[in-house]
Amino acid sequence: MVEKFLQVQQTDIREVNMAVHADTVEVLARPDYPISSKRQRNPKSFLKLILFGYSLVGIPLIASLIYIASTIDRLADHGRETIYQAAEITHGNRVLADEVLTMERSVRQALILNDLTLLEGYIHSHNKFGETAENFTQLLPHTELPIYMEHQLLLEKMRLSELIIYRDILKNRDSPENLQIQVENFEELLDEVQNFSRQGNILIGYYVNEMHETANQVRANVEMQLLAVIPFVVVLAILFSILITRPIKQIDEAIYNLGQGNLLKPIKVTGPQNLKQLGKRLDWLRRRLLKLEKQKNQFIRHISHELKTPLTAIREGADLLAEGVTGNLSKKQQLIADILHGSSLQLQKRIEDLLSYSAIQDAETALIKQPASLSEIINQTLQSQNLSIINKKLKIVRSRTDIIYECDAEKIQTIVGNLLSNAIKFSPPCSIIEIKISHDTTCVKLDIIDAGIGVHHSDKDKIFEPFYQGQYKPDAHVKGTGLGLSIAREFAFAHGGHIRLMNNSNPGAHFRLVLPLRNE
Repeated sequence: MVEKFLQVQQTDIREVNMAVHADTVEVLARPDYPISSKRQRNPKSFLKLILFGYSLVGIPLIASLIYIASTIDRLADHGRETIYQAAEITHGNRVLADEVLTMERSVRQALILNDLTLLEGYIHSHNKFGETAENFTQLLPHTELPIYMEHQLLLEKMRLSELIIYRDILKNRDSPENLQIQVENFEELLDEVQNFSRQGNILIGYYVNEMHETANQVRANVEMQLLAVIPFVVVLAILFSILITRPIKQIDEAIYNLGQGNLLKPIKVTGPQNLKQLGKRLDWLRRRLLKLEKQKNQFIRHISHELKTPLTAIREGADLLAEGVTGNLSKKQQLIADILHGSSLQLQKRIEDLLSYSAIQDAETALIKQPASLSEIINQTLQSQNLSIINKKLKIVRSRTDIIYECDAEKIQTIVGNLLSNAIKFSPPCSIIEIKISHDTTCVKLDIIDAGIGVHHSDKDKIFEPFYQGQYKPDAHVKGTGLGLSIAREFAFAHGGHIRLMNNSNPGAHFRLVLPLRNE
């Protein structure tokens, strides 16, 4: 009878799985699945956003580089012009001094040798002196600055003096006495040339200072521009980094929530159109997963109810056999009846876990609160698991503290039962299980500590997940469903509390149930 019942249930499970698979395939084939984004005529691309961001950040930098390059180029041109003028002034001063000396020497030779034909050399030097002076006139800028005006005045005075000497020499070239007087005038002209040369050196120094000031001004302008551009570019870079990374973070958070089973929060992605479309697809996937989750919970609830009906008959039959209602049993028959009775109790516990989990998932964990003794709840839990405690020869060490707490006693007993059941399963024979009750001004604490193998470090973040089985396996023939700790945590949350796995330096696991003294 039992084998036939199990075959029927397995057939039903296969049929339901096939139906769920068919429903999923049908959903994926529906036209409402957002596969294409053709309705968006002009979608904004994520790549375009990146390129636009880089362009907008690069434009100020490029403009600054162009400005700096053009400024340096102008400064270089100004430097070349300054160097050229300084070289021309120096060369012109030397030429003027040489020509004055040549003119004086030519006149002296003509007087000494009494040969007026030697004055042709003087005339040649005079012409060259005039050309050099004219070059100075074209070289100097036409400006009203005092230094330029003074230099121009010296130049005109020097040219006038030379022209007077030239006129007098040509006028008195037939009179050696008068030529001797004009020779003495060359010394005054040479002094004027030297004064003009010193003024030229002063002008060169002015050019150098002007160039130095221009360079300092250019450097200050470049520094000011960089001080203005760099913060602006940094702000733009930060802004576009936020615009670029925000949708990626939203997608990452959405995928993480889907992986954690948080299906109630809608998924919304802001940013470029293609990422918005991806967010819509993720939200569609969330809705489909939520629907499939509801179908799964409904299936678990239905199959659990269907299993309870034949299980009741099996339990009653096993109880009648074990109690000898149908007649006295032999030792072997009594052993088989006890095995059936114990197995039916374990199966009932598994089905109740499935029903509790289904009720939690459907938000049906309504609390019926009334004052209850936590010590009495622990007594009832120990009594229900007394057989397992005796079989392992475990010693229960309890605190004498008792607290009257307003709660749903049945669900608190489920929490304590699941924690104590785990402690019993993982405790070695003849070991100790500690149960402590304590409280302060804000909360009540219930600690259950065993001396078993504890929890593997890789399981600490997963042991409260539904259907999760840790790496350490209990020394028992029947494996659990992996729902005990998940149900206990949800019932604790319903009371406004929580369950923690405490760090324990000693071997074994230490779980703590924390319940607020005041909760609504």
